[in-house]
Amino acid sequence: MSTGGRKSARGRRALHTAASFLGVIVLTYLGLLAVTFFIGRVMPIDPVLAIVGDRASGELVARVREEMGFNKPLWEQFYIYVSKVLHGDFGTSVLSAHPVMDDIRRAFPATLELATLGIIIGVGLGVPLGVWAAVRRGGVVDQAVRVMGLVGYSVPIFWLGLMGLVLFYAKLGWVGGPGRVDVTYEYTLVNVSGLLLLDAAMAGQWDAFGNVLSHLILPGSLLGYFSLAYISRMTRSFMLNELAQEYIVAARAKGLSESRIIWRHALRNAMVPLVTVISLSYAGLLEGSVLTETVFAWPGLGLYITNSLQNADMNAVLGGTIVVGSIFIGLNLLSDLLYKTLDPRTRTR
Repeated sequence: MSTGGRKSARGRRALHTAASFLGVIVLTYLGLLAVTFFIGRVMPIDPVLAIVGDRASGELVARVREEMGFNKPLWEQFYIYVSKVLHGDFGTSVLSAHPVMDDIRRAFPATLELATLGIIIGVGLGVPLGVWAAVRRGGVVDQAVRVMGLVGYSVPIFWLGLMGLVLFYAKLGWVGGPGRVDVTYEYTLVNVSGLLLLDAAMAGQWDAFGNVLSHLILPGSLLGYFSLAYISRMTRSFMLNELAQEYIVAARAKGLSESRIIWRHALRNAMVPLVTVISLSYAGLLEGSVLTETVFAWPGLGLYITNSLQNADMNAVLGGTIVVGSIFIGLNLLSDLLYKTLDPRTRTR
């Protein structure tokens, strides 16, 4: 085959791969919208009554139902629903009387700040501990990682949160209490991005920065611990599999140092599946760690969805669910791209 023919074939394959990738995104997102739409229709909560109240007259209920389009065929309701969502219109929250998207914009940065600290702790400590446990299999560190994972899976996170507040906040006074910041700084802190640590640092408000950090450190460390328990366990499993491969034996036979074999060869190959584990862990934190946010009165996405569900605010619940689903879709696609980058064998030739 000529050079031009090979280039043309590669171009067609690349175009086919891009089209397939885009098709997966579209179908997945449509599936997400379909699920949320039908959940909203089968829930034993009438969104019209949630707005007008159960004492409203029949005429008012019928008029509002018509204005909201609930008297139209189901397929037409779904079409209108998809059109609004694609334009960022999730409706108005019954609880706050604000557009749901505005409420989510205010709540999501709090969850992003909390989840980011949690995943930094989880990855920063979990990966080295998992590697060490695999290398020193059966040793003290390996046993500690196993116990840590067992506790992380077994102990309820809300109990650890309450015990942490009692010990470190009420007894020792080492950390801030519930919420993101003390009332003293709530109205003086310049809120630009919604990430209070970043905003305080950019404004040079270091007293406020310390106060925000004191509130963030306990719930962030708690989520970090649970991420650490999972990531260290998976890292250990992946590393044990890699250390048993023939290329490790060959590398040792060539006289390569043990540290180079472990960190540059075994861990590099273990990172291929580990990327997916880390991405899904981060997505799980970003979806709004409901129990943690509830215990610490953290005004994030999880607490917002929970309060909305308790108050039958279905627009807010479905809007939050779509955002959570979009996060999972986005991080899954990102992990797929990183997977292909780290493992050349998965690339289209």
